[in-house]
Amino acid sequence: MKKSVLFGALTVTGLVAGAAQAATLDDVKERGELNCGVVTGLAGFGAPDANGVWEGFDVSVCRAVAAAVLGDPTAVNFVPTTGQTRFTALASGEIDMLARNTTWTFSRDTDLKFDFAGVNYYDGQGFLVPTALGVSSAKDLDGATVCIQTGTTTELNLADFFRNNNISYEPVPVETNAEAQQQYLAGACDAYTTDASGLAATRATFENPGDHVILPEIISKEPLGPLVRHGDNEWGDVVRWTLNALVAAEEFGVTSANVDELSAAPGTNPEVNRLLGTEGELGAMIGLGNDWAKNAIAAGGNYGEIFEKNIGENTPIGLARGLNAQWTNGGLIYAPPFR
Repeated sequence: MKKSVLFGALTVTGLVAGAAQAATLDDVKERGELNCGVVTGLAGFGAPDANGVWEGFDVSVCRAVAAAVLGDPTAVNFVPTTGQTRFTALASGEIDMLARNTTWTFSRDTDLKFDFAGVNYYDGQGFLVPTALGVSSAKDLDGATVCIQTGTTTELNLADFFRNNNISYEPVPVETNAEAQQQYLAGACDAYTTDASGLAATRATFENPGDHVILPEIISKEPLGPLVRHGDNEWGDVVRWTLNALVAAEEFGVTSANVDELSAAPGTNPEVNRLLGTEGELGAMIGLGNDWAKNAIAAGGNYGEIFEKNIGENTPIGLARGLNAQWTNGGLIYAPPFR
């Protein structure tokens, strides 16, 4: 009798879990719009342009997912979130996914009950200081005031770095990057610390970027990527494999310029054919049409195109690919096989 009750309970639990897994994908399709959590404003990664249209490296991931699911990269409701509000927004269902330079950590994955869909930028924490401060190393910041965003991994990293080097600091808590920039430029703190990519993005907006330097120390590993809620496996697959599609497209030379042509005339590479839906039924496996990846790539280009357009070396942000180069070029960017 006890075994039957237990089996019944497990069966009900499994059915409930199975229903929950499909909820977000069904909701997005029914709504006709993706609710995507983004940063409140960070040049190159996520910010509205002069016309109020959101653009940036992370924003492009949201648009790619919308294109994959709805066939329309503009069908996105962007929800600005801070370091403090982002996880509540995701857990509560206010947003369907979060794409705003968020670090994949053990506690966020397990204790907060989120699933990271992958890494779209390998980063590390650094320090920005005025050149006039005359500092060439973070180890020279003994006694400095440091602007730091609350609710982020940078708080513990900062404390660990100063403790390990037996030096002291005074934190200046801020909630958003805009507030950090304002405080830093006003001289309320000697240094600003966050992900090095964020420092580069922030410095690019300064009137005189050359008056500020990013110190050489990288004091942490910050694998950044989009995330979804636990127990929503089907939706997690959609976000994960959309990101993978952008990465694979760059490796295979599929771009926003040639994706239509390659989709219309299948080539000799079977993996490209499967990616673009001209062979196999990969789309059906994740509840989408077979042109899902084609639509995602057409939305803003492959991973490399998105990188170069928003944060690459020819932009004001000026980031080199580095660890974010394809694995074939010595980087860590790598997509599992499409088969």
